[in-house]
Amino acid sequence: MSSIEHNDPLNARILAISEDKIQGFVREPFAEIAERSGVPLDTVIERIRVMLAAGTIRRVRQTLVATNLAQGALVAWKVPEEKLTESFDLMFREDPFSGHVVIRSTDGNTAGSEYRLWTTVKAPAGFSIEEHCRLLAGRVGAERFRVMPARGIFALGVGHVRRKTIEPGEKSDEPASMLPTGVVELNDLEWQVLLALKREFAVDEIAPSPWTRRAAEAGVPLETFCEVAESLNARKVIGRFSTFLEHVKPSAAGVRVTRFNGLFHWAVPAGMEVRAGSEVGRHHILTHCYWREAGPEFRNVNIMAVAHGTEKELLLEHKRAIDRHLESCGIPVNYTNVFWGGRSEIKPSEISPVVYREWLERFQPKPSAAR
Repeated sequence: MSSIEHNDPLNARILAISEDKIQGFVREPFAEIAERSGVPLDTVIERIRVMLAAGTIRRVRQTLVATNLAQGALVAWKVPEEKLTESFDLMFREDPFSGHVVIRSTDGNTAGSEYRLWTTVKAPAGFSIEEHCRLLAGRVGAERFRVMPARGIFALGVGHVRRKTIEPGEKSDEPASMLPTGVVELNDLEWQVLLALKREFAVDEIAPSPWTRRAAEAGVPLETFCEVAESLNARKVIGRFSTFLEHVKPSAAGVRVTRFNGLFHWAVPAGMEVRAGSEVGRHHILTHCYWREAGPEFRNVNIMAVAHGTEKELLLEHKRAIDRHLESCGIPVNYTNVFWGGRSEIKPSEISPVVYREWLERFQPKPSAAR
């Protein structure tokens, strides 16, 4: 049983690389994981297959920088308490454009605490994210929703295994660089390759030369497939090749990767968002860090970050270390808060305009919708 768990020593060596260290498009991703982890390729393939089949690894896939492919946002939903479970289920099961679906709470009655349901949403090119949210709101009976597009990205990774040993305050030597957001237009061939590239790997696809079958699926020669993927990578469309752990639910043996996740909020003065995000985003504990405008409902929070861990108090100590660092940099914080994650489901957000048009034909909203 231990060979399927993330904390098996050999698995931990593999996962420390495979979670979020293989950046961009790589022609032989499993060989790259083997080389960087020091584990033989045959063993890497065997262990990833076993963990994927057991559910320890939730999915294996080439990620995309979806903010560069479709309009995207974090959305907070104010839903009547009696409709919270139903709303969660609908957005997870019936909306392929909602990715992370999380029920969150705060440690008190704080700004925005009535917004319990949080999702990430993508609207493919040619469609409106506001209109999409209005459709969803009409179906679930949401009273209000707040759309918060990313205006800049300072940290984006996973790496739960290697983050277990990070001490509060550990950070990069230099501030994080901000990745700006903006939708990149693709031609038909690029979409053809991209849709085959991003599909999740089945267990039997965990093998050397994994893109051979994907090139055949896209209907192009392997060399063409790789050249297009490398071109997309150069245009900042490709994210990382990643093995995603099931970090919310326990494994078959009851082992959890994490128990808590905190969505950290900071409100800094207008004009200081880039500097503040760069200083927050350099902290190693964070899996995500964004500049987002949350508005008056959330006391004008504009920097958000996410951290995961097994102990709530330790996560709070990590946040206090970030707070102290901001103070030492002379960056005023007008307000701060933490939204804790509860029930959570995660799936890749669909970004295809074709899929969106098909979905619109099936999805029947109720006549009224929230703002």
